[in-house]
Amino acid sequence: MSTALLPTGVAEPATDRTVVGENLSLPLFRTLSGVLAGHSYLKVVVDRAETTWHLLDTAAHPFHVNYIATHVLGMDLAELDARLDEFNASVYMDPERRFLLGVLSLHTDEDAEGRERTFLVLETTEADTMGGELLEFFYSFVRERVDGRLPLLLKPANHGQEEALATVGEQRVPRILSHQLFGTRTRTPLNPGEATGRLHHFRTVEEYEAAAGGLGWSDIVAMPCLPDHVQRVAGFINTTPITPLSHTNVLASGWGIPNAIVRDLEQLVEKDGLDGAWVHYRVCEDEIVLERMEEVPDLRAPAWHQQRIRLEPPFLEDAPVLSLHRLRSADRDRYGTKAANLGELHHVLDSRTADLTAFYGRPRPPRENLYGHLAARLGLHEPSAVELRAAAASFVADTVEAPEGVALPFSLMHRFLTSSPALQQGIGKLKMALELDATDVLDSLCLQLQHLIRHTPMPDLVAQEITRSCHPPLTAGGRLVVRSSSNAEDLPGFSAAGVYDSITSVRGTGELLDAVRQVWASLLSPRSVRLRHQVGISLDETYMGVIIQVYVPAALGGVLVTCNPTRREDFRNVYLNCSPGSPEQVVDGEILPQQYLYNTVEGGGRTVALGTSGEGLPAATRARLADLSLTGRLLQSHFSTPEVDGPLDIEWLLTDQGGFRLVQIRPYAL
Repeated sequence: MSTALLPTGVAEPATDRTVVGENLSLPLFRTLSGVLAGHSYLKVVVDRAETTWHLLDTAAHPFHVNYIATHVLGMDLAELDARLDEFNASVYMDPERRFLLGVLSLHTDEDAEGRERTFLVLETTEADTMGGELLEFFYSFVRERVDGRLPLLLKPANHGQEEALATVGEQRVPRILSHQLFGTRTRTPLNPGEATGRLHHFRTVEEYEAAAGGLGWSDIVAMPCLPDHVQRVAGFINTTPITPLSHTNVLASGWGIPNAIVRDLEQLVEKDGLDGAWVHYRVCEDEIVLERMEEVPDLRAPAWHQQRIRLEPPFLEDAPVLSLHRLRSADRDRYGTKAANLGELHHVLDSRTADLTAFYGRPRPPRENLYGHLAARLGLHEPSAVELRAAAASFVADTVEAPEGVALPFSLMHRFLTSSPALQQGIGKLKMALELDATDVLDSLCLQLQHLIRHTPMPDLVAQEITRSCHPPLTAGGRLVVRSSSNAEDLPGFSAAGVYDSITSVRGTGELLDAVRQVWASLLSPRSVRLRHQVGISLDETYMGVIIQVYVPAALGGVLVTCNPTRREDFRNVYLNCSPGSPEQVVDGEILPQQYLYNTVEGGGRTVALGTSGEGLPAATRARLADLSLTGRLLQSHFSTPEVDGPLDIEWLLTDQGGFRLVQIRPYAL
């Protein structure tokens, strides 16, 4: 519900019903309001100098600052654009500001007796720095001018406002937090998109498994929580809450298909007979549409059904087992994308020579760039370009560390596979089935081949290379983590999130070799083979590297993406999920994590949801997560080149020693 800070020179409609100084009734609210995310809303401007307020006609005035500049102060838009940052600071950050900007939104819920209750919520933009005294004044001013029969609550727009209100009694300023207001929403967009297909509603995973073999590209799957191994279809619908950073939503994003939470789907299915029906399904920021189609549509296969992904040829000649810090991004054809990216991260942190400011150098009209905002986030005043780059590199290196570990090259898997006639025969049968498109035997061939890989002894020289590389932690009896690192993941148009195996509890040489074979075998699971075959990735081109790391206990772990997944045009915010312990709990959907948005331009953060824990993090920890979010944004400048607006997907840990460790960094598909 926050107000954008970027005005544009959009021409205003001829009709402008904005009113000044009048009290607000519900009919007047509805006359002036627009709709955002399913709720009616109205922009308000309080003028402290004139002791009055302005109720803006939403259709005529999409931005507060445009209205103030042109209708109150007599400026033109060109003048406003020329001094936009200065003007924004005067209305959003100056403690002595003349104007107070906010939004009133209309909501309904049920009272203690189950009766419907209508109420208004007042909030500022997420970047507003109002303190407790100013927030109390703002609320009181609006409360005096709103129909007394309508309850009015103040919603803090960021963590700073929450803390500022801690000293203000709730009787003086009744309030509601964001996660309380939106945590029980019936419908929540997760990934925007549009699809026409046949809806299949499953109540359990068992029901889905029984029908999965008959599902295809023209189907829409609806169930309480989609399994990570869900196949590629036209759309997803979840009937219970999940996070936008779950594996299934990362897949939806990578595949470009609509995904949403529709908690009342069962009622819709029963009311409109949607199960098995053809439907039109659209997910966008403001609404979720699910309409039954009375006639069977004439559908063409989607673009992805003809999509063909081309891989760089894998390097299969003998290559050494290397420490991660010795790898660079160009090594992905030998060690896989995941290992190469972690090696590149080591280089960025150790050398401090990479330009991590490029994202802020992009024009954001009417601004030429956001360097001034970055300088403010780093505590600098008018630095030179060299000073800004150095400060950004130092900030990142001081905030996070890269994991230690070793990477096994593709050549070890190749030597293992070619050492066994049985494995070669199994691979040959699978290739033939793929060439003949014999999909009815694919699953059984894949499962047989996986079984062979997991139980075929490694050649002695291959086993020795693996165990020798990990000798010190093994002799100490430490717990290891064995992760996949394929060349067929984290690609444009093919993310493979959650498709390959990683094993997080490995002890001793025997378990290590078993874990490596299990990771290799995951490259040939029925699901991974089918997904690659759909986009034309050849079995001959696909290999698996392996990352071996010492397990590091974590107090907190999670995932952040350097974008707002549900608002693609939002270049300010980073979305972050976390839970106690491992980030796998977040991406696997085992629990509902805490969810936060952090503004990496003007600063500030806000809580989206508290998840399973039901409690927020301490203020000091949230402040550290703000630093982590800014770090992710800065790393985007390096890892997303040449398109610095391409967001990243980062898995991270807050270790028991109190430092942030990044355990995976990859593109986030939009």
